Amino acid sequence: MPYEQSKRALDLGLALLLLVIGLPLWLLIAGLVKLDSRGPVLYSAWVHGLGCRRFRYYKFRTMRAGVSTAAHESFAARYVQGIQTSGKLRNDSRLTRVGRVLRAWSLDEIPQLVNVLRGDMSLVGPRPPLTCEYRHYDVRAKRRLSVRPGITGLQQVTSRGRASFRRLLATDLLYIRRRSLALDLVILARTIPAVLSRRGAA
Repeated sequence: MPYEQSKRALDLGLALLLLVIGLPLWLLIAGLVKLDSRGPVLYSAWVHGLGCRRFRYYKFRTMRAGVSTAAHESFAARYVQGIQTSGKLRNDSRLTRVGRVLRAWSLDEIPQLVNVLRGDMSLVGPRPPLTCEYRHYDVRAKRRLSVRPGITGLQQVTSRGRASFRRLLATDLLYIRRRSLALDLVILARTIPAVLSRRGAA
């Protein structure tokens, strides 16, 4: 079976399995988010995926409702331009108590399994950039979007938010050149210890 077909079969099977098996935990998280602060359970934003196409992706909400996004948009611009050397905004005062825990363990990303089922994302691939990041991309950076974006990827299991944009881009382009089902399985296997280590977590 060709790589893309095998990858899509893996995406569908594993995403559906994780959603079903983890349903009690996902419902618990939703309840905690709702109890911790006012606002919706889910957060959605426009991001760019395969072929630079825009789509909405979803997360469990980790910030207080109604807070300004101006600080993050400015940070994202400086990160892509190389002024900020880390992809994580540290000590973000907008985070809720539950939000800090969800981010530390990457549990806020779980709703993106729905994006995987819809075909917007894959389990493994470069992370999709927000529109405020994408507008600062040059031609080379846009090569990250020559494949379907992922929930986890080579960059996440090697540096998890601690890399400069230059290094992130180099790692993502390396993955794109060498991608295979075997590499995807290795990345998925390494994602669990990477998350448990909590290195580079917000």
